[in-house]
Amino acid sequence: MLKETKDGYLINIKISPNAKKNEIIKTDNETKVKITAQPVDGKANKALVEFLSKFFKIPKTSIQIVKGETSKDKKILIKTNIEEKINELKKYFE
Repeated sequence: MLKETKDGYLINIKISPNAKKNEIIKTDNETKVKITAQPVDGKANKALVEFLSKFFKIPKTSIQIVKGETSKDKKILIKTNIEEKINELKKYFE
């Protein structure tokens, strides 16, 4: 689920829009991110980037959806080389 690349770290997530609250749920085989925004006009994607930015304390400009713009299954690139942030990502996405 977490893969290191030359540009940063790729994570695979499943997004669940229209949730009651924003949260990350880790199961045995996947990580699901629940977002309160509706999947209309890119609102859920924008909310996902904002939520991940606040949750991991990483600038929004360092988070990019590289695959799955219109899908619930997304591949996200997180550009960071800060060890503390990488360890936080590993907790949720390894």
